[in-house]
Amino acid sequence: MTGVKEFCCKIPPIGENDWLRKKEDEFWSVKRDTRMVFTLHRYIFREVFRVFILATVALTLILSLGMILRPVQEYGVGPRQVIHLIGYFLPITLTFILPIAALFATALVYGRFANDNELDACRASGISLMTLVYPGLALAIIVAIANLILSFYVMPAFVHRAEKSLKADAKQILFRNIQRRGYYEMPGRGRFFIYADQANSKNDTLLGVVIAEMKDGKIKKITTADSANVNFNPHERFNEVRIVAYNTYQMSTEDEGGFFAKWMPVTAPFPSLMGDSIKFKKIDEIKKIKVDPMRFYPIEGLAREIYAQFTAELLAQDIAAKIAEIPKHDIAQKIPVDVNGFYKLHSGQNFIEFTANSCEAQDEKKVLLSGGIVIVESDQEDKQPLRTFRAAKAMLHVEGDELAPTLTMEIYSPEWQKFDGSQGLAVREVIRGLILPQTVTNKFTTENVLESISPTSTAAGLENEPSQRLVALQNELRKKIQKTLVGIKAEVHSRLVFGIGCVPLIMIGIGLGIIKKGGHLLSAFGVSAMPATILIVCIMMGKNITKNLGSQAVSGIMLMWMGLVILTFLAVIIYRKLLAN
Repeated sequence: MTGVKEFCCKIPPIGENDWLRKKEDEFWSVKRDTRMVFTLHRYIFREVFRVFILATVALTLILSLGMILRPVQEYGVGPRQVIHLIGYFLPITLTFILPIAALFATALVYGRFANDNELDACRASGISLMTLVYPGLALAIIVAIANLILSFYVMPAFVHRAEKSLKADAKQILFRNIQRRGYYEMPGRGRFFIYADQANSKNDTLLGVVIAEMKDGKIKKITTADSANVNFNPHERFNEVRIVAYNTYQMSTEDEGGFFAKWMPVTAPFPSLMGDSIKFKKIDEIKKIKVDPMRFYPIEGLAREIYAQFTAELLAQDIAAKIAEIPKHDIAQKIPVDVNGFYKLHSGQNFIEFTANSCEAQDEKKVLLSGGIVIVESDQEDKQPLRTFRAAKAMLHVEGDELAPTLTMEIYSPEWQKFDGSQGLAVREVIRGLILPQTVTNKFTTENVLESISPTSTAAGLENEPSQRLVALQNELRKKIQKTLVGIKAEVHSRLVFGIGCVPLIMIGIGLGIIKKGGHLLSAFGVSAMPATILIVCIMMGKNITKNLGSQAVSGIMLMWMGLVILTFLAVIIYRKLLAN
């Protein structure tokens, strides 16, 4: 009896085997469906990715060659530099190519997928349309992330490398341009044109040289020379080109006639060849510029120019106060050099003492001395006079590093007399390397350059009104800082909008590819490009509105994001139509 009970207990209840068999069938059915969907996703993604890679390679080659035409034409780069520049410009081209290539690939593959009735077969098997879209969505997310990384980090890094490559070959660029075209135009605020009959890059010499300095589209100064040596001094953000011309003759619109000199140096900055722009900055650099605008070279260069002009006006004020201590009849009687009213400047082992009837600051970092000028050059150690100059006009130039400048004095048509009694008349005399006195440098009470050249600081340091040139430069600096800060907002938001916009853009390409299955497959790509045009137009218009100093930056930023909203809205409409059908 017990055995029968045990046997009966082992018999499952009626219907339990059917339930287990049903669950087992459902499990394997789900597993087969999952495996089938995974296989289908892998198949679609492989096709989309293959077309995406081919389109990316083709478009990259075409656009890369187009982007290097400007450096080749303007800078005359060599074949080796061309190869390097193609690699450096690759992230720039990829930023724009990846969304286009992904749009082309998804529209083409999903259009063919629908045209061959594979889409209908999958949907008949119970696979939803949104499930089939997952591979394209995955590609869209990958492209969006890659675009953001490229625009915020990779592209600026490669542009900086390209800039360093061009700066390293700056001398070759200058000589190659002169050899090809006979002249070279120096980039930057102060424009120099260097002409030469012959250029020898091996020994860094030019023969038959003409240097033209331009201002406001007009020739300001022309220097001719038999020969010249060219040297480049590298700096962190720019190169400085120094041309030492020999057997020179210089003519200027500011002076009557010209003058000869055995040698004459011409120094000019060799700034960014690629254009120092916010759009080529990394996100961390953008944040630093936002905190300290002096980290942005266009602002730094203008601030340095203001600093030098302010220095010249402070120097003119200090000289005028000193020479006012001398009675005018004493100057006329050729007073001795130990009179206290003479202004003193040191120059290495020597120093000079000078006086004049009047002193006033000029534009372009100059101080004009005029009338009854007496200049005595003495030895620093024994304080014995070496030379004495008398002239009607002289000019002090603030030169070198604007934040730590030196002074150069030009004396026009001076009568000179040496310690041994010899005397004569010169066309022009130049005294270089004069050190700025502490009475002027002490006026700068702060190391913050922007603060020290602000209108408040200049008004406090100058007894008279600042010059029109100084005020104009300060206004220009204020506008440039404001424009830079506004441009930072526009650039950051435009990169974000364009990167995120890749997702709805590619999704629209998938939807239109399926809708246009009955027509030509490329027509889907053509129609899909129209929403991309809307996004790009909104970004460009938003950036222009944001950079317009007379409008609110918020309106331009809102317009950029409105383009993304429009794209998302179009994508929702397209997929609602597909799901309804």
